[in-house]
Amino acid sequence: MRHYKRGRKLGTDASHTKAMKKNLVCALFLNDRIKTVEERAKEIRGDVDRVIGWAKRGDVHSRRLAIAALGDKDLVREIFQKVEQGMFADRNGGYTRILKLGNRKGDNASMVIMELVTEKVPVKKVEPKAAEGKKASAVKAKPVKASAAKAEAKAEAKAEVVEVEPEAEVEVELVEAEAEEPVEEVAAEEATEEEK
Repeated sequence: MRHYKRGRKLGTDASHTKAMKKNLVCALFLNDRIKTVEERAKEIRGDVDRVIGWAKRGDVHSRRLAIAALGDKDLVREIFQKVEQGMFADRNGGYTRILKLGNRKGDNASMVIMELVTEKVPVKKVEPKAAEGKKASAVKAKPVKASAAKAEAKAEAKAEVVEVEPEAEVEVELVEAEAEEPVEEVAAEEATEEEK
């Protein structure tokens, strides 16, 4: 039974598998892209992510762990410098990409290109819907009206009507302006989609 023996065997004994994975990870960091067998590429994904995670932490302990994993101080220094400059700052994982090439001619093994992902992560834009914008403005308008009524009652009692009314009007105008903006944006988006 293979208790506590996680990972793929890759057709070799344990020491050879360990050395092969270490060499593949070093080659990937040196060249930013390698061509290998699909199983080997999938096996080293976790090791690459782990080393980049250590580089993001950037402390001495993480540096020593990376040196132990890769066995090359100069390479670890380069990786840590790239990460300090913000290479993977916006990405929380998935630092590698695997592109399938097809099968190798001799033994029909599936070949892939594995590369480090250097593109920025696209930021998702949240666009409010027209119906939600109206509901939000209606909810906001109710407290404004209630506060305006309370303010007027207090103003009549204290005879300070002039100070309270301009504030209430400004709040109501802001709520109405917020309700109109999403509707105009949605109408503009619909117009561009129809043109396409």
